Amino acid sequence: MHSPTTSPASLPSLASSALQLPASGVARLTHLGVIEASGDDAIHFLNGQLSNDFTQLSPSEARLAAFCSAKGRMQASFVAIKRDNGDVLLVCSHDLLAPTLKRLSMFVMRAKAKLRDASADFSVYGLLGQSTTGLDAGTNAPWSAANTGEASSVQLYPALGLARQLWLAPANTPAPAGPTLALADWQCSEVLSGVATVSAAVVEAFVPQMLNFESVGGVSFKKGCYPGQEVVARSQFRGTLKRRAYIAQLQSSDADASVAAGQELFSSQDPDQPCGLVVQAARSAQGPGLAIVSMQTSASEAGNLHLGSPSGAALALLPLPYPLLEDI
Repeated sequence: MHSPTTSPASLPSLASSALQLPASGVARLTHLGVIEASGDDAIHFLNGQLSNDFTQLSPSEARLAAFCSAKGRMQASFVAIKRDNGDVLLVCSHDLLAPTLKRLSMFVMRAKAKLRDASADFSVYGLLGQSTTGLDAGTNAPWSAANTGEASSVQLYPALGLARQLWLAPANTPAPAGPTLALADWQCSEVLSGVATVSAAVVEAFVPQMLNFESVGGVSFKKGCYPGQEVVARSQFRGTLKRRAYIAQLQSSDADASVAAGQELFSSQDPDQPCGLVVQAARSAQGPGLAIVSMQTSASEAGNLHLGSPSGAALALLPLPYPLLEDI
């Protein structure tokens, strides 16, 4: 049975790190794209290709899932939503949509399933704080979902205690009500939620557990086979998880440095080789550079982390807003 582990007590609290997000806002998420899966076999097909269990997917519960290579490395990540008509929408990083659609389509074969790029047909928004709608943030857990008219909404993991939702609707649907939120602020909330989205810069760099996917509902260990399943299961059950995802912030002395997905991390523990990678980065107009980083757990405990080289910009780790599950 899984048991949660807490973040190291030595890490600073989010409240003391002077991080802030707007209390309310609606952002158009142009960095995300949508793949539509339709047909009688769509659910069965997705269940055989992705890391989560789709057999019980309903319009009231979304799925976080990874699309892995045969070696268990993540080629893309999705938030999957089931529409009332039975179609499934897979929201992913837009820069990965075309190659991911091509790879997935190779496996359709005789299945009664059709995959297509539906990005132009749907508007995707992020709702923050008081602008969230349709779902009660106080009672609905992450990945709760609802279809209201033509719109679909998904409860995401919060950031700095603020509720967050993904909202999709046909492209001609009016945008959700609320003040305009800068995309950069939404991307900061993505990082601060601790739930990463795989982009082109880090394709096939991680097995799902290196991004904590098993701790945030992105992996089912009870479902049938999918590409890379044996590697993912072996990583979990043999207790070999030596890399995890963390939230990092540029220290004030290096506040002007740039941070981007794919950059290497170095630790004073072993400066001769990188200890991890930046998975996802963001920076608002007012705040410091932020990142989700995947790194060796030993390096996270040692501290003294630097970006790009052993003498690069200094990074401080912040606690994750959710518990990690221990190896089984």
